Amino acid sequence: MTMKISSRQVDGVSVLDCNGRITLGEGSITLRDTVRDLLSKGHKKILLNLAEVSYIDSSGIGELVSAFTTVRNQGGELKLLNLTKKVHDLLQITKLYTVFDVKDDEASAIKSFQR
Repeated sequence: MTMKISSRQVDGVSVLDCNGRITLGEGSITLRDTVRDLLSKGHKKILLNLAEVSYIDSSGIGELVSAFTTVRNQGGELKLLNLTKKVHDLLQITKLYTVFDVKDDEASAIKSFQR
C-alpha cells in the first residue's frame, strides 16, 4: 500500500492528511518531499494528520524525527494529530511521545499554532 498525502491550509497551518504506511522507501520519501516542499514555499506551521496511517516502521519513525528537526531548524513547528493506537503505542515505546506535540482534535491543534 502506497503512502498518499493530501495537503490543505487551515488558518495559516498546513495540514497534511497522511494515508497508508510510513515505511522504508516510498512512504518515508513521500513524507520528506512533502515537508521540504512546504518549507521551501515558506509554510512553517505543519500539522501531520496520522488518522489514516496504519503502520510506521523504524525508517518511518526516523523520517518523522527528521521532518520534526528540519522544520524546527527553519524556525517552524511540526505537530502530530489523530494518532492511531498502533502509532501512539510506537511513540510511547520509542520515548518519542514526549518529543512531539501530539493533538487529538484538529480545532485545538490549529489553535495551538496561533500564538
